[in-house]
Amino acid sequence: MAEFAEAGFSGTDSNRIARRAGYAPQTFYRWYADKTAIFIAVYRDWEEQEMQLLTKLVAAQAAPARLAEAIIRHHQTHRRFRHSLRQLTVSDASVAQAREDSRRRQVARIRALYGLPAAQTAPLLIRLLQIERLADAAADGELRALGLSRARLRAAIAQLIAPVQAPGR
Repeated sequence: MAEFAEAGFSGTDSNRIARRAGYAPQTFYRWYADKTAIFIAVYRDWEEQEMQLLTKLVAAQAAPARLAEAIIRHHQTHRRFRHSLRQLTVSDASVAQAREDSRRRQVARIRALYGLPAAQTAPLLIRLLQIERLADAAADGELRALGLSRARLRAAIAQLIAPVQAPGR
């Protein structure tokens, strides 16, 4: 993750990743077919970190604004990685598939967390995409360039989260 976070996908290679992890470059290929394979593994770890963070906040009955702030921070912390993810999603079928799988896992976990029926899958996917895009835009400085404040962004994401936390209200 650190290598991708610092150099992005295109700025590193499997030899640098292996050396940074303390392994000889040839050892890398015993575990991963190529750089894309380890990128996908890192993405799974990123996804799990985010879900663990949000699960803790939900268990603590955090307000939607607190969840929104945590999501924004997680995306900002991994800004370069997320940028590489977006680029690879449109150019690499295996990354696109990994991202699709990730989103489906996220929605399944959200449904389980809140006890939501399967009929909520499509609306949750739409909310997830909106939240993800807004958080990435904040991380990349797009909103600031447009004169939108972090507080405004946090409020917008919180509005997307609130109906999920309290369905039917």
